[in-house]
Amino acid sequence: MSKLQTKLLLLAFLFSVPAYAAEKPTSIKKQTTAANYLTAQEAYDLKQQQGKKLLFVDIRTPSELVFVGSPENLDINIPFLTIDYKQWNEKESSFKKVPNKQFLLGFSHVVNSKNLTKDSSIILLCRSGKRSAKAANLLSSIGYTKVYTVVDGFEGDKRKLGKNKGKRGVNGWKNAGLPWTYKLDRSRLDLEHTSFEK
Repeated sequence: MSKLQTKLLLLAFLFSVPAYAAEKPTSIKKQTTAANYLTAQEAYDLKQQQGKKLLFVDIRTPSELVFVGSPENLDINIPFLTIDYKQWNEKESSFKKVPNKQFLLGFSHVVNSKNLTKDSSIILLCRSGKRSAKAANLLSSIGYTKVYTVVDGFEGDKRKLGKNKGKRGVNGWKNAGLPWTYKLDRSRLDLEHTSFEK
């Protein structure tokens, strides 16, 4: 290999997508404008490698963290949506989820408090990868350049066949056997910038 080829290969490596890069999701709802995707395992590995240089954000509701659990290596929880217990969603047979009006303010506050920038690597996690895709698009639209979404989320995708059809057991953080806990760490909750469930 010539010196020029070696230099070009090195440049390509330095400016390429990290070694961790899940394939583009087949679901349109999980796709993002930046197209930065990680599986739960890839997100865990990347956080282990980069530590405090990378911000790992769970964007689920506090209720989800209490009853379903959260990753042990989580940096912060900033809910993207909250639950309005006064409104019913017929389509989902559940209470309506509404935007957390404090999400962007909270996000900016956390990024600044951790001495990070809009060019720092950020991983977003939700239940299955749909909310994190929406949040990633919002952050990309205001200038964040390295926002990754965990495509299989914390609980994973729903099974399509068998006796457990409709239950989340295909992939995701919990199903990959990655470290998680039911215990909440107050320092990892951004309660100041959360529009609480009603």
